[in-house]
Amino acid sequence: MIVAGPLDLRIGDRLRLRKDHPCGSRDWEVTRLGADIGLVCAGCGHRILMDRLDVERRFTEFLARGPEPSA
Repeated sequence: MIVAGPLDLRIGDRLRLRKDHPCGSRDWEVTRLGADIGLVCAGCGHRILMDRLDVERRFTEFLARGPEPSA
């Protein structure tokens, strides 16, 4: 079993998730970070909050990365 560390998410990241949204898009933009991750659907603009563990489970790839956090 391969154990990976937590997914390095940034506000502004564009993600592709495993399951389709009802509008048909699988692409999401990260708008909030914390225990829950705020996502906006790239297809219809629907906003959701998803548990961090669920996002990490459904994540398939980064489409674009948000800006680097300032130190």
